[in-house]
Amino acid sequence: MDKKAKLQEINKKAYEHYGSFSKYATREPEDSASIRFYGNKTNETLRRPFAVDVDKIMNNPFYNRYGDKTQVFSFFRNDEITRRATHVQLVARIARTISMNLGLNMDLTEAIALGHDIGHTPFGHVGEMYLNELYHKSSGRYFNHNVHSVRALNIVTPTNLTIHTLDGIICHNGEKPQGAYYPSEPKSLEEFRQMVEDCYTKEGFTDTLRPFTLEGCVVRVSDVIAYVMKDRQDAEKIGLEVNYDDAGILGRSNYEFIGNITENIVLNSYDKPYIAMDKEIYEDLYRLKGENSKKIYGNADINESYEVTIKPMMEALYNRFREDILSKNYDSLIYKHHINMVYSRRHTRREK
Repeated sequence: MDKKAKLQEINKKAYEHYGSFSKYATREPEDSASIRFYGNKTNETLRRPFAVDVDKIMNNPFYNRYGDKTQVFSFFRNDEITRRATHVQLVARIARTISMNLGLNMDLTEAIALGHDIGHTPFGHVGEMYLNELYHKSSGRYFNHNVHSVRALNIVTPTNLTIHTLDGIICHNGEKPQGAYYPSEPKSLEEFRQMVEDCYTKEGFTDTLRPFTLEGCVVRVSDVIAYVMKDRQDAEKIGLEVNYDDAGILGRSNYEFIGNITENIVLNSYDKPYIAMDKEIYEDLYRLKGENSKKIYGNADINESYEVTIKPMMEALYNRFREDILSKNYDSLIYKHHINMVYSRRHTRREK
């Protein structure tokens, strides 16, 4: 047996030892080129296609930019407030736990989770809203962070991920919790391109998206699980006085909350072609998310600083950098800090 065959045999046994796949899990195709936009010229032995996606995302230059963005609160000198880098890792851990116990593909789950917010703006969803207003005014198109995550990974830095990972990323939006998550029909590469374009041109189109893998569905619900209680912890850390309602059946601590809801999801989703939770669990999750929207995300004292400081700043930066790009002002910071880095890397080599 030659070296490559031996490694393949070891890898096969490792996957078998790790756990058998559910019949609803996403299998990794033998021909990885068929599911990547730029083909596939690697000769991998140990890493399966979705494991390759994980490494590609973690080595993408934009992955590092998770680290300096806070998840919710932007104007507080507190190193313990959750950064987006921590958030995506929490999503990945929760999603891997659910996927492992359901017999799903954990490499695909992890790739989607780690890449899902890479296109997010600073200042969270408020920053996203402001940028969307500016972008739509100047171009007639819509900005959504999940769509920009795909653009950043597939166009700006052609990282050459599988369509399964990109689909899970663009369909991850978990702002509206659901009681059950059903995957959509598989998409071809061309159908995926059209879906991305529709997100830019059709208002509200992103709200209709559903991932075509169960792993994508797992990440979608894990996104909500990761931030609902964590955002409350951060609110306490900055001294925000929030009077919450009763704890409910999911518990008050992040530890209780994650344990109770993940266990319920596994019990309701095992050997099923969908991801679901009990009605009372969903209703409590929906209630908790609603409380956050009202008392944290909609807090007038917090949002005043965004309107007074961030909105005019973003407008000034957007208009200045747009003009610099149109006039090809290569001395601008938009070139020095962003465009030059991206395109020098693209011209040196394209990710395979």
